[in-house]
Amino acid sequence: MNPGIDLEQRFVETLVELGLTPGVAKTIWLPIPMLLMIIGATVGVLVSVWLERKISAAAQQRIGPEYIGPLGILAPVADGIKLVFKEDVVPANTDPLLFTLGPIMVVIPVFFSYLIVPFGQNILITDLGIGIFFWIALSSIAPIGLLMAGYSSNNKYSLLGGLRAAAQSISYEIPLALAVLAVVMMSNSLSTIDIVNQQSGYGILGWNVIRQPIGFLLFWIAALAECERMPFDLPEAEEELVAGYQTEYAGMKFALFYLGSYVNLVLSSILVAVLYFGGWDLPIPATMIADWINVDPNNAIFELVTAGLGLVMTLLKAYFFLFLAILLRWTVPRVRIDQLLDFGWKFLLPVGLVNLLITAGLKLALPFAFGG
Repeated sequence: MNPGIDLEQRFVETLVELGLTPGVAKTIWLPIPMLLMIIGATVGVLVSVWLERKISAAAQQRIGPEYIGPLGILAPVADGIKLVFKEDVVPANTDPLLFTLGPIMVVIPVFFSYLIVPFGQNILITDLGIGIFFWIALSSIAPIGLLMAGYSSNNKYSLLGGLRAAAQSISYEIPLALAVLAVVMMSNSLSTIDIVNQQSGYGILGWNVIRQPIGFLLFWIAALAECERMPFDLPEAEEELVAGYQTEYAGMKFALFYLGSYVNLVLSSILVAVLYFGGWDLPIPATMIADWINVDPNNAIFELVTAGLGLVMTLLKAYFFLFLAILLRWTVPRVRIDQLLDFGWKFLLPVGLVNLLITAGLKLALPFAFGG
């Protein structure tokens, strides 16, 4: 299998050829992926907000933003500037420390989760051997921030929103973890790189969605619930809780909640692409394409083109699921809180356990197809 281009190695080699020592070259490289991650996640949020407005407008036969920049692409930037300059109001009788820590604890774990996301072959910050476990652990921190925000606001609607967020997160994290565990079992690794490599080599026929259709649906439903997207936006239901845990927030604190929500939505869409749709893998294997055009798969130019196509494929797959998540918001009604909890505990949890059991059986019976 073609290992792809090693960006770090090529970058370090280039700086060494210019006269720098390997240690200095690696030091220069270290902040670059982290900076690109923050910029990429922020740009992803801006694009998501713009898509949200355009897709919702199309679903409701409206025009949507079009005068703030070409096709309205600067509307999210205008929102950000407005929120930066809005007054940061802290209501009386709140707990100031928890009130401030709440939105911070929601945003930071989501950004840290991007550390293990592979956008392409060797295009990631770090290949952790426990990458999936790291992501699940970080995703468990955000509900604590929501509960802190609701509790510290001294508002009964905010408190109800925080309690709903905690209950919803606990209910859907377990089915999500079970769905991911089935993929990990087939890949024999918790590394996101290993999971994608295990799907590569056979094109679309090797993607996990073929072997894990139930696990894919389970993961996608649970991810929507974790991101508090329709029809699972109970913690901030406007008609019932007047925006729930964020009722008392204004300015940048208010913006951090939405930033965390959209960053998490983009992250979940990318992870669906990585875990179930081959990540950067093309629908047709790269080695087969190389044979068709009579090119050596280890050719530097072919490696560069393949790496670029892999990055594009990851983003296309991710933004397809982002499109579905946005479209669901305008097509599916909100469920009641009792329906939401029953669906998680009484349906998704048993389905996840049965799916895991079937995967284990198929792994033993058909090791060549299920990673035995």
